[in-house]
Formats: sequence, C-alpha cells, structure tokens
Amino acid sequence: MGLLSFFKGVGEKIFHKDEVVPQPAEAEKVEPVRAQALLDHVKQLGLAYNSLTVKTKGDTVTITGSVKTQEDSEKIALAVGNVEGVSAVDNQLVVDAPAPEGKFYTVKSGDSLSKIAKEVYGDPMKYGIIFEANKPMLKDPDLIYPDQVLRIPQL
Repeated sequence: MGLLSFFKGVGEKIFHKDEVVPQPAEAEKVEPVRAQALLDHVKQLGLAYNSLTVKTKGDTVTITGSVKTQEDSEKIALAVGNVEGVSAVDNQLVVDAPAPEGKFYTVKSGDSLSKIAKEVYGDPMKYGIIFEANKPMLKDPDLIYPDQVLRIPQL
C-alpha cells in the first residue's frame, strides 16, 4: 500500500508526553515503547490481522505482517496513523485477498460525515457507509476532528 501521511499534532493520545516525539538521545529507549503502544492500540480496537509487527522511527511507523482483506490493512494503517505524534505510516502489510485500495479523506474544519458523503458520493445520506468503514476508530458519527484521515470505501 505504501506511505500514508498524517498530521502528527492531532489524533488519539496514546503516548506519554515524553514519547510523542522522542529526543534523539532517548529514541533508542522510547521507540520500542511507542511501537508496543501502537500494537496495543490496534489490539484494543479489535482490528483483524494474521500477523502484525509495528516499528517506529521518530514520527514514522512501519507496519508489516499479513491480513485477510484490503479493508483490514487500511483500517490498521489508519488506526496507527491517527495517533498524536505519528506523521507517516509505511504500510507493508501483505493482503491475502487483494482488492482495489480505498480512498482516503482528510477532515477539514466544518466537515461532518454527511457533508463528506455528499462530496464523495453525491448523497449526504450515505454518511453511514463512511462511518461503518471507519469503525472501530470512529465510535460516533458526530465525533470527527480536523486533520483526521478517514477511509472512503468504493460503492
């Protein structure tokens, strides 16, 4: 899938303050802790994978392993990317059943899922498709924030 960009100053706050952007002298000790926190985050969300390895280097995360579907791959990449302190995810997951990659949308100030659905599908009532495609990262269709990256499935 390749490299996805994110805004590192926004997202879920799963790191301790000193782990968000490790200082070079501390990076060796902090990187495994950050990687484990991201792996735990994926597990906590209940995202499906066959195998998964998470590595961090500064604000870039590399994910390797295998998943059953393209959707699983994209959800894992979004789960680790939409974390404060992460600016890029290098998704190297192998997909058992390859399918066309989904599209991604970066939320702007004033957006709602219905507004995004109108923009991408031409119908605001299709917001539920976007909501379902981003579960369990989204728990409520009204709780999105600027600079969050969402998965937009093909109809």
